[in-house]
Amino acid sequence: MNTSTKRRLFVIAILVAASVLFVTQVFASPAAMGKRDYTWRNVEIVGGGYVPGIIFNSSEPDLVYARTDIGGAYRWDPKAERWIPLLDWVGWDDWGLTGVDSLATDPVDPNRVYVLAGTYTNDWDPGNGAILRSKNRGRTWRRTDLPFKSGGNMPGRNMGERLVIDPNDNSILYLGTRSGNGLWRSTDYGKSWSQVTSFPAVGSYAQDPSDTGGYLSDPLGVVWVVFDPQTGSPGSATQTIYVGVADLGTSIYRSTDGGETWEALPGQPTDPPFMPHHAKLASNGVMYITYNNNGGPYDGSMGDVWKYDTGTETWTNINPDPSSTTNSWFGYGGLAVDAQNPDTVMVAALNMWWPDVVIWRSTDGGATWSRIWDFGAEWPNRDNHYVQDISAAPWLDWGASPALPEVSPKLGWMVGDLDIDPFNSDKMLYGTGATIYGTNNLTEWDAGNPITISVQAQGLEETSVQDLISPPEGAPLISALADIAGFRHDDLSVVPSTMFLNPYTGTTSSLDYAELSPNIIVRTGWGDNGNAGYSTDGGSTWIPMATEPEGSGGGVIAVAADGASIVWSTGGAVYYSLDNGNTWTASAGISGDARVATDRVDSEWAYAFAAGTFYVSKDRGATFTATTATGLPAEGPVRFKAVPDHRGHVWLAGGSDEEGVYGLWFSRNAGATFTKLRHIEEADTIGFGKAAPWRRYPALYISAQIHGVRGIYRSDNGGRSWVRINDDDHQYAWTGAAITGDPRVYGRVYISTNGRGILYGDLSHPHPQH
Repeated sequence: MNTSTKRRLFVIAILVAASVLFVTQVFASPAAMGKRDYTWRNVEIVGGGYVPGIIFNSSEPDLVYARTDIGGAYRWDPKAERWIPLLDWVGWDDWGLTGVDSLATDPVDPNRVYVLAGTYTNDWDPGNGAILRSKNRGRTWRRTDLPFKSGGNMPGRNMGERLVIDPNDNSILYLGTRSGNGLWRSTDYGKSWSQVTSFPAVGSYAQDPSDTGGYLSDPLGVVWVVFDPQTGSPGSATQTIYVGVADLGTSIYRSTDGGETWEALPGQPTDPPFMPHHAKLASNGVMYITYNNNGGPYDGSMGDVWKYDTGTETWTNINPDPSSTTNSWFGYGGLAVDAQNPDTVMVAALNMWWPDVVIWRSTDGGATWSRIWDFGAEWPNRDNHYVQDISAAPWLDWGASPALPEVSPKLGWMVGDLDIDPFNSDKMLYGTGATIYGTNNLTEWDAGNPITISVQAQGLEETSVQDLISPPEGAPLISALADIAGFRHDDLSVVPSTMFLNPYTGTTSSLDYAELSPNIIVRTGWGDNGNAGYSTDGGSTWIPMATEPEGSGGGVIAVAADGASIVWSTGGAVYYSLDNGNTWTASAGISGDARVATDRVDSEWAYAFAAGTFYVSKDRGATFTATTATGLPAEGPVRFKAVPDHRGHVWLAGGSDEEGVYGLWFSRNAGATFTKLRHIEEADTIGFGKAAPWRRYPALYISAQIHGVRGIYRSDNGGRSWVRINDDDHQYAWTGAAITGDPRVYGRVYISTNGRGILYGDLSHPHPQH
């Protein structure tokens, strides 16, 4: 390590009665390691979350971006045929910037790209939104903070695009906002913004105005902007601009003087009262619009499709399924127009949950349509006009074999965006709730031949990680994920063939392995056919627990070191089982929302923590007794783990800024006393990995703040000193759910993210601390 750049900070600590064997100093080198010494990669899952927007650049081939609701933005690498993440530099305090509400790629200067960032408009996200702007395709960014919030994971995130660049004068950008903030404009490449006060609408529709939490009651706002490039010239502002807002009824406005004055677009459809989700202006001057009776992406039961001829100012209804205006089955979302053939248009049902999404295609401007699949001549058969390839993410079949007309894998759901490559009429991409699908032989559709739909999300990792374990034998990593259950990874670079099944827990909240018999694994979550299961073969196969405690589902689960007993905190009470879940008994001495774990050596011992009190059980969880440990956090999330091969050793991380008790604690007497590591200001997760060479104590890993610097830290000497192992380019926003080292590979660490999947770091040149 270069001594001219590293920083040593020594703190002498006086410890209580030999309660620990470490921490006579705290050495923190926040920026010393990372780029040079650690390589960061994603554990391959491919997709796993919602992709509400795909944006092609209109002037450069193969320049494509994708935006996600909680996992940042990506740029397509045509050579590697993978997506490149662009917002991994977002740090802990700015986690909200990973929710991307809109994205714009510059048609004049393709090196420029802009992001409307911000995850929630209610108080879940403490920060306001921001415009992120890049002059080098997202390699580096500058930031302009906005005076209001944005909502990349709010209702209506599938609408758009809200952020759009004038195709004639690219210094001008327009921004449609949420929460009643109206339409905004920048004339200096996004550096500064001002409200377009002459714009007459704010988009007042809210999914549920009675929602006191603010998630469903926030107005969706101004949802898309479309320029007519024929009404301007290079270097001069475009004069005719169309703007769609989230209102039922009158919802499209037009300016013909560069945004100075506005009027409701004459003749627009207002009955039935729907709102416009997307609009695309074809090269022949026809604007196509998809409508829905709700904002999506989960809801919406009716809709319509119209086109507006900007030359003749005439409206034509081109709904491919007119029953959608009354049937309470589906509304429309995704919309694509072929830049090479302006009469070729495609639309998608936004939320046709059963039996499958439908995509329609027309080559005559909407006069006639064909479907990507049809119901067969005899019920329940269906005629598919496609073949589907999920080999890149085989888990997308969900392990299901539903009865026709439903199929698995499905073509998708929540299809809020659909795009045809402006330079290649054969290429189409669309986002779903779990992946990006696409085709490279789209025009075969017009010849009556099947098209090939394949996964095209390679490199885009969007899972929200809830828990991670790395057993000492078997698969190196087993994960608990939101929405797609979790996986056993035998090879970190290979996508598993299936997710957790039997039971399928849509979101898995917790899992654990038996330290002395690591093929025994338990997990819990929220499932349709059971909330918990166990495995005796390292997670390859699963067995549902025969019974579950009343009110169970989710929570935290732990298994004894020998695998003979299980402790389960369901969120309302703590239970234990001595027979793999055949029977459960309420634990004595503890109640409420406790977090539980087991000792990794003594199979009789279990631990629990709740509201600042640490508990120990020495009868496999039957009874818990509060210890006399003091000074632990009574508020905020807390996570703790027992140390492999060290009986009674427990590390605890957590707390809150509000309480002022936040950090990392250690006990080597089964929680009877804890010692706080004084100079670790904040810590949220703790994990253990293989000890460094010539060391006996496991390597420690934390997501923490030391001397004002947030990061991922490692200690090789039982906590005496710490080194930051990530860098400012690899922060991954919020990493507070789980962390673990690898007991077989020194230096390897697995970290959780909330939307960027599972990351793992490997030490390039092992050099343990001394």
